Amino acid sequence: MILLTGATGFLGEFVLEELVKRGHEVTCFVRKTSNLDKIKRLNVKYVYGELDDYMSICTALKGKEALINIASLGFGHAPNIVNACEEMGVKRSVFVSTTGIFTKLNPDSKGVRLEAEKLIKESGLDYTIIRPTMIYGTPDDRNMWRLVKYLKRLPVLPILGSGTYLQQPVYVKDLANVIVNAYEKNVSIKKAYNVSGAKPLTYNEVVNITGKALGKKVIRIHIPIQVSYNLLKLYEKVSKKPKLKAEQVLRLNENKDFSYEDAKNDLGYNPLSFEEGIKLEVSER
Repeated sequence: MILLTGATGFLGEFVLEELVKRGHEVTCFVRKTSNLDKIKRLNVKYVYGELDDYMSICTALKGKEALINIASLGFGHAPNIVNACEEMGVKRSVFVSTTGIFTKLNPDSKGVRLEAEKLIKESGLDYTIIRPTMIYGTPDDRNMWRLVKYLKRLPVLPILGSGTYLQQPVYVKDLANVIVNAYEKNVSIKKAYNVSGAKPLTYNEVVNITGKALGKKVIRIHIPIQVSYNLLKLYEKVSKKPKLKAEQVLRLNENKDFSYEDAKNDLGYNPLSFEEGIKLEVSER
């Protein structure tokens, strides 16, 4: 019996489907405000709780053999989760982190996630850590679908910087599959895996491929990094709730390409190309 956190999120729903498809018995750990439609449709058990409520995690883990934690490690809940697993004798665990921990910038969430991974690695758990790159795959994603929606409306796209920085988006179903593989394969115990898309692409290539999937030719207008940064700094000063921040310009212009060789060798990971994945996403709506 597996306890699954984050089951109602974008990635979690696909992990839940994959677990059920493979015949695993799952209980989902959900908030009382969660949308349970998918869970009920799959006829899966669920328990209410909160990751900042230690006793609710312990109660949910009672009688379970494993934990798969899809919920973000960026909110500081790792001590509660790890300690609860140890107290309840649940050793086997899979945690989803992010390749964002390798950024050269220092957003607050980076430190929280690094501490979470350190705690997991120093625990007595039979853990596996999965670190995906940017996840995409359906209109419910918060990444590529924004670009798709924009390009559907307008063929002219402002790009902050040169657009030559590398991206390696991972298709959500590929990621769900490798997470379940990691749970099933003992070779993954005490290991961390970077899980990325089939090959690195420049952002310019990502835009062009997405435009092609939509049947549109995209005109890219590049705004120099320093100009973009200065304008957004000014925008942050005059806006109470800025929709875009200057630091995001720097993050956008970082390379985000990662080898998935270990996941390929240990877990049989074989991702779709971005061309294939974005066609599937565009065709969904």
